[in-house]
Amino acid sequence: MNDHDHGDTIPGGESPDTEGPQGATGYTVGLFLAVLLTAMSFWIASTDVIWDPAVPVAIVVLAVAQMGVHLVFFLHVTSGPDNANNIIALAFGVLIVLLVVAGSVWVMTHLNHNMHMAPADMAQHMR
Repeated sequence: MNDHDHGDTIPGGESPDTEGPQGATGYTVGLFLAVLLTAMSFWIASTDVIWDPAVPVAIVVLAVAQMGVHLVFFLHVTSGPDNANNIIALAFGVLIVLLVVAGSVWVMTHLNHNMHMAPADMAQHMR
């Protein structure tokens, strides 16, 4: 094998010496964590263990944790040098989602403000 041949892996594929969860054990651990986080979300929503105004925050925290579990255990996104393109694509996707959500909230807020205008104010505003 020469210096440029790295084995039978595809670009972006995992090689045997990479860190992170691999094989059936990794998938089993990921599945267990995903089910546990989902069950915790349902349990928090249905009990009075957490102060009521903090329930949405707890559910968001569990959702972010579950996204992390899916990224690491199922999508195999790690911080290795071979995953730089995956991380950049993921960051771009997050940016696009944030822009769409923020833009939608902005548009809905302005629509809500304009819908509550009196008809006379609306006619004056349109001139």
